[in-house]
Amino acid sequence: MKRLAIIGAGDLGQLIAHHAPACGLQVVGFFDDFNPVGKSIQGHPILGKLSEAKDYFERKVFDELMCGIGYKHMEFRRQIFNDLKLDIPFARLIHPSAYVDKSTQIGQGCFILPGCKIDAHSVLEENVLLNTGVVLAHDSIIKSHSFCGPAAAIAGKTTIGECCFIGINSTIIDNLTICDFSVIAAGAVVTKSIFIKGLYAGVPASKKL
Repeated sequence: MKRLAIIGAGDLGQLIAHHAPACGLQVVGFFDDFNPVGKSIQGHPILGKLSEAKDYFERKVFDELMCGIGYKHMEFRRQIFNDLKLDIPFARLIHPSAYVDKSTQIGQGCFILPGCKIDAHSVLEENVLLNTGVVLAHDSIIKSHSFCGPAAAIAGKTTIGECCFIGINSTIIDNLTICDFSVIAAGAVVTKSIFIKGLYAGVPASKKL
């Protein structure tokens, strides 16, 4: 069983730690700048600060890494992942209850939670999170560092840009493009492509901020 270390010991880091064993990984601890070394969180220690991850990997303390920086800090999440990915392999966590078609492509650092369904020829780039029950239809692409909230539904041949947040129970119809750094509010229904970043809400969704 590969040994996993997690960047960030907040809510997302703890969620990764909770699901990692079901995905075949042993959690050895967290790297976190806001908790003292040795503190136990969910039974796993704080190993050190984020800046120490490379040193611990070279010392063979862990085999793979996951990013537990949440969606409120998209730029930092992207920066941390890009700073480390050339030196440390990132894991792919796919919960065994998820359906992932064999033709899909799943990048490093992706976290696919229970009950997700990913259909044929879809692509998740790097460091993407699909929360519980997300449906991603055929031939769709989610670019790096984006989040999908629980029960979000994305129809076929749709492209979600980098660092997007797709809210809980939202719907995006087929053949659309959503630009980088877009936020789709909870329950929104997106019926047209989005080319200007911002917050989109409502049925049909329109730009609010």
